[in-house]
Amino acid sequence: MSDSSSKVRNVQDTARWVAYFRARETERSDALFRDPYAKQLAGERGFLIAHALPEGNKHEWAWVARTYLFDQLLEREISEGAGLVINLAAGLDARPYRMELPRALEWVEVDLPEILSYKEEILAGQEPRCRLERFSLDLADAAGRRKLFTQLGQRADKIVVMCEGLLIYLAAEEVASLAEDLAAVSTFRTWLVDLASPGQLRLMQRGMGKELSAAGAAFKFGPAEGSDFFLPHGWAPAAVHGLMKTAARLSRLPKELHSLLPEPEGLPGNYPWTGVCLLKRSLLPAPARRDRSSSPL
Repeated sequence: MSDSSSKVRNVQDTARWVAYFRARETERSDALFRDPYAKQLAGERGFLIAHALPEGNKHEWAWVARTYLFDQLLEREISEGAGLVINLAAGLDARPYRMELPRALEWVEVDLPEILSYKEEILAGQEPRCRLERFSLDLADAAGRRKLFTQLGQRADKIVVMCEGLLIYLAAEEVASLAEDLAAVSTFRTWLVDLASPGQLRLMQRGMGKELSAAGAAFKFGPAEGSDFFLPHGWAPAAVHGLMKTAARLSRLPKELHSLLPEPEGLPGNYPWTGVCLLKRSLLPAPARRDRSSSPL
């Protein structure tokens, strides 16, 4: 393994790294989900990166829990009438190919042209299970994304937007701007995001942060307000699911981390918390509902 071949070169390489963990879970006899495309999407680089990064192969449980939660929340939103899913910074996600989806469902992926080109090459000849369309766009282009959001907002009455693995790389003001642009489209009813606490953000910055920063993928976002960060920007947290609690329930949490349970009820602060948040459009502040769904995910 050469030093250059195992280093993260850009944000696209982080997508290969995440695909590696989906491939690992898929190989288990008791897999929580199966992604038959993950191994090929990760490629050799994805496997090299996971083993070369400091702690790069240590937190497989967290990636698995995150994928599981997004799957479950998306399935629920689609079953409740969402006609369009918009995946911002879609990376190497293969959900339109691997999930059981209504044929009439529209699914839109947005990401940088180079990663979409790679993805299309790998998945050439595969048939998505719904109507799939891709748009090449740098989401840092605020005018470009607003134009796209306006266009997509006319396609369905109930639209769910997802950002998996995106917000951690943005500054707080960039997240706020994105939130307000999404809230400006009335048909964007639900927004799924993953979130880190300030304590977890510092751990990540000390662990893998230096190498990822050098590759232009610095960890930046871990708001002290937790999911309530989004309240002034048009979104109210309707449900918040911690990855550690979820992984423990699904028998994926390493034994040495069980001593960190239970997760704090209030704002996590210095606690090493990461989670998935279901946000709903809101004109008035609403309290978060932490792991209190009527049926567990």
